[in-house]
Amino acid sequence: MKKWIWLMLLLLVAVAVVGSRGSTFLEQHPSPAIVERIPVETPQPQPESQEVDSAPQVSTDKLLTHIQKLNFQRYTTKERSLTRTYITTELRKFGWKPKLEKFSEGVNIFAERLGTDKAAKAILVAAHYDTVALSPGADDNASGVAVVLEVARLLGSHPTPRTLQLAFFDQEETGLLGSQAFVSKTARLQNLGGAIVMDMVGYACYTPGCQKYPAGLPVTPPSDKGDFLAVVGDTEHLSLLNAFQSSQMLRSTALNKQESNLPAVLTLPIPFKGLLTPDTLRSDHAPFWYQGVGAVLVTDTANLRTPHYHQPSDVPATIERSFFTGAAQIVVNATSALLQKNEVLETQPPS
Repeated sequence: MKKWIWLMLLLLVAVAVVGSRGSTFLEQHPSPAIVERIPVETPQPQPESQEVDSAPQVSTDKLLTHIQKLNFQRYTTKERSLTRTYITTELRKFGWKPKLEKFSEGVNIFAERLGTDKAAKAILVAAHYDTVALSPGADDNASGVAVVLEVARLLGSHPTPRTLQLAFFDQEETGLLGSQAFVSKTARLQNLGGAIVMDMVGYACYTPGCQKYPAGLPVTPPSDKGDFLAVVGDTEHLSLLNAFQSSQMLRSTALNKQESNLPAVLTLPIPFKGLLTPDTLRSDHAPFWYQGVGAVLVTDTANLRTPHYHQPSDVPATIERSFFTGAAQIVVNATSALLQKNEVLETQPPS
């Protein structure tokens, strides 16, 4: 009997010990205090993430000021010269050293801010500055010029691994002559990783049926409203398109949350350098494709949306302020992200 008594006592002690441990875990496990304190106790990764994932905030006022200053026809030799004077003056204010590059039919503007990694290829941000006759070209393409100038202001003094290049093309409206002259200098293309070309980024329409699509476009129309930004890229350099897909995920440093609202982005990967979809070859990105350089066209879709295309009515009053600001922010976000990287942007062929 004594053995059984001792066994019973040992069993009771064991149950008591296990029970006491179990009650301790039950008290700690559901407590939210420890879980909530984890980010507070280890805040070190937060600043690093914020630095990588944030981009400087564009200024709506500065963007619209550029469009107002360029509110004139930029078609004749004199008019395009006045435009170049305005662009180069603004660039110098931001600390850039622009160069005029003459070709037989006109003059391009080029500027460069070197990166910290000599092995990392450059990113070019560009837009054409000329117009057709009789049109002041607020959307086509003062809007694109304004965004490049805003990129120059925000990212010009910000050191990044990649080199940032800027270009303003002449004579786009007469057959992409400026961009063709630019890519004809093959030596500069060897260190060019990709180009971002803006052509009309300031118009939006919100009436059902106002947005049209070209025949044969390899995409399901997202909307019959013109409230999105289209980004057209070649399938050989999908990393450029991916940067725009991710551009809405980046934090901005905007203090005014309303100013940081961004339009939807429709990315269009185009195969065979646009041979099957000629409507995708109508701007200054196309010459880069045919030189094997990755390039994207950022656009509000031009005449597929706006009734003011190549008309005298393409004036600053027709620019949709909120959409334009959001489009510019998307370009700044994508450019900032691309400049931080140093990997190859070419799409790897399937093995």
